[in-house]
Amino acid sequence: MPAGSVPRIARAASVVGGATAVSRILGFLRDMVIARAFGVSAAADAFFVAFRIPNALRELLGEGALSAAFIPIYNEVLVREGRPAALRVAAAACRSLAAVLCLAVLAGILLAPWLVAVIAPGFTAVPGKFDLTVTLTRWLFPYVLFVGLGALFMGLLNSLGHFLTPALSPALLNLAMIAAALWLSPRLAEPVLGLAYGVLAGGALQLLLQAPVAAAHGLRPTAAAASGERAALGRMVRLMGPATAGLALTQGSLFVTTVLASFLEEGAPSYLYYAFRLIHLPIGVVGVAVATAAFPTMAEAAARNAAADVRSTLLRALRGSLYLTAPAMAGLIALRVPVIHVLFERGAFGRDATFAAAEVLLAYAVGLACYVTNRILAPAFYSFQDTRSPVRAAAVAMAVGIILSVLLMRPLGAAGLALSTALTSALYSALLLRGLARRLGPLWDAGFRRFLGQVAGAAALMGVLVALLVHRVDFLALPGLAAKAGVLGATVLLGGGTFLGATMLLGVEEARGLLRRLRAR
Repeated sequence: MPAGSVPRIARAASVVGGATAVSRILGFLRDMVIARAFGVSAAADAFFVAFRIPNALRELLGEGALSAAFIPIYNEVLVREGRPAALRVAAAACRSLAAVLCLAVLAGILLAPWLVAVIAPGFTAVPGKFDLTVTLTRWLFPYVLFVGLGALFMGLLNSLGHFLTPALSPALLNLAMIAAALWLSPRLAEPVLGLAYGVLAGGALQLLLQAPVAAAHGLRPTAAAASGERAALGRMVRLMGPATAGLALTQGSLFVTTVLASFLEEGAPSYLYYAFRLIHLPIGVVGVAVATAAFPTMAEAAARNAAADVRSTLLRALRGSLYLTAPAMAGLIALRVPVIHVLFERGAFGRDATFAAAEVLLAYAVGLACYVTNRILAPAFYSFQDTRSPVRAAAVAMAVGIILSVLLMRPLGAAGLALSTALTSALYSALLLRGLARRLGPLWDAGFRRFLGQVAGAAALMGVLVALLVHRVDFLALPGLAAKAGVLGATVLLGGGTFLGATMLLGVEEARGLLRRLRAR
């Protein structure tokens, strides 16, 4: 790894992680507001399903496939031809993406009834639920245009070493949705439409935040591309094809979960949503942050044909992310009921919903390490402009996941669907690791296996300790939300301190690095 890469990636990951944490906290506040207003009602189910459709398309055409294709090609042109040529490639990509997204929005609005019929066929059994979902889907589709273009700006700015603004932009979506739920929804005949209006406003704000920064770094969407730069854009489009197919398979697995959940009891889609929102905190703060910081470095190394640098960057990223994910995984498993109780149990979200969502959270949390790992492993392939290998792995994992979902939903309900997601993610991790080992050499050497054992042992100790403590104080019987939040916060701090202390005693390198950074602050 080139000198200076480790601290540069660590600083970038800290910036992205901190900004993502702010956004995720606002996201929890948003979900608390939504849970209080709509609970696990038919309206809540309709919104979460409707939002999933444009959200999935955003990942297909925007964040996921675009990043997989844009960052490696942009860095290749940057290394070989210089920044002006790379910026002209980015401008051509911006124009092409805007055209594709406009067509996608128009198609989504026109085809909304058929899309909802495919993703939530069980909603037709509840009067008005299907029609409401269609209406919400149509309102939400323009969000794809805003956030898709924002994703291109994010890829450009990240490649140029600017991470803060793109990482902060999702916070604007959460703020807009909170404002809409509090002040707009109560004034509407159909209150849940206020959430859709908030999503549109938030998406527009995300784009408006990043566009001036991208322009300040030299992006001119009207800049004409030369023939060589158009060829680079063509390679980008060819890379996007397999990347889109792979993400389509991943999203297809989520759609299968949604379809099956629509046949379960009312509230099942909401339980899955609220539980996975909690899982998304460590995925975003750790997995997305580390992957966002490491991907441009891996892509730049691959452009120099420096496979050894890609491998060392990948291993550093995996170790750092797993070190932070292990205690989060143990904590969510041990504290699943207190966390959901404190965050969501109020208004229309009652005690029964807390226990049901907690079981779903347990099933999801089993796969947390794999969710985070996959966020880092796939970009390692993309660095080499290989978007096909993750597609093959995703196809196998999706096929297995569908079978598991059907088998587990009957005995376990919504928790069975969550568990199938966790198991499928583990299989996807194994397939990606095997593919990378063929390209980069073995990743699971003795040192890495020892690291995993140390971290797993420390996380298990922490999980047992906090579970015993919560049981000892009879958490749900504590008087008042403030007391419960205080006990939960103290328990989290105690658990984190236990994990840090245990890994320090075991000599884990990441523990010493974390302690140095904490002392420096």
